Amino acid sequence: MRALKALRNERAERRNLAGNVKMMLGNAQASGKKVIDLEHVTHGFDGRMLIDDLSTTVMRGDRIGIIGPNGAGKSTLLKIMLGELIPQRGTVELGTGPQIAYFDQHRLQLDDSLNAIGNVAGGLEFVEMNGRRKHIIGYLQDFLFSPERARAPITRLSGGERNRLLLAKLLAQPSNLLVMDEPTNDLDVETLELLEELLLDYKGTLLLVSHDREFLDNVVSSTLVLDGHGRIGEYVGGYSDWLRQRPADQPAVPSAKKHAAKVASPPATAKRKLGFKDQRALEQLPGRIEQLESEIATRTAAMNDPAFFQQDSSAIVQANQSLAALQAELDTAYACWAELDS
Repeated sequence: MRALKALRNERAERRNLAGNVKMMLGNAQASGKKVIDLEHVTHGFDGRMLIDDLSTTVMRGDRIGIIGPNGAGKSTLLKIMLGELIPQRGTVELGTGPQIAYFDQHRLQLDDSLNAIGNVAGGLEFVEMNGRRKHIIGYLQDFLFSPERARAPITRLSGGERNRLLLAKLLAQPSNLLVMDEPTNDLDVETLELLEELLLDYKGTLLLVSHDREFLDNVVSSTLVLDGHGRIGEYVGGYSDWLRQRPADQPAVPSAKKHAAKVASPPATAKRKLGFKDQRALEQLPGRIEQLESEIATRTAAMNDPAFFQQDSSAIVQANQSLAALQAELDTAYACWAELDS
């Protein structure tokens, strides 16, 4: 506990240093009281049911987390709620005056033919933030982009940098409905903590898809839980609150795998005992995760040093690729750990 408190103090001090991320969200006029209304919505693909008879209403100011396994239909549900996808059955009605800011997990809103400046400002020298003008270079420096990095093609950016760039583009536009699909992927600790604070201060409506349990607990006020077979439960609170409220027969980490043939079997055989190889992997993963996080933190700190961008461009590209590979390995390790632990 003492070591944890020391780490928290160290991170708080690092966040106060010059050059760290500073975020400000453009607020739009308030939307109507009823933001989204779904009635008996049903949808699926290739004979697989993703959403089965969902009826729910999103009210102004709601902060809703959407959780479930990969492939359960979280992004599909978002698209239906926003009117981008017509459900096979049921109706979806958007309220009055919605101004939507959408953070896409696939970064499809970024134009690879433009640099960071072009993606955020569209050729303009200034961005408007709540009635105030700010120069685009200064605005991007708030997101840890040096002037040279801001002018470089975004094809040279790492996964974390592309994520920060999309945040910069998203936060520059006014909104009253903020939709974020896996925003925490590839974010460093400082950016993640500041994004959390920003969302807590956001006055509009929030729809958030994330696998980050702590982030959900700290930000959302209710959750929609997809089990991967069409059933969607509504719960008050975040991820931890859902764990306490969920039905006894529902696993802590839902699985998106299809149901096997329905064969009556005694409850005692429902759980699978880990084999020697899986048990050994479960014991070794925490150490590997700690090692990866330490290496990522070290590399990220080195890349935040202005001197990093004074070296040859090929070395910068290689460093970005190595960091992205480490982050991908860390994400895989976390997913494997969660699966074996459950």
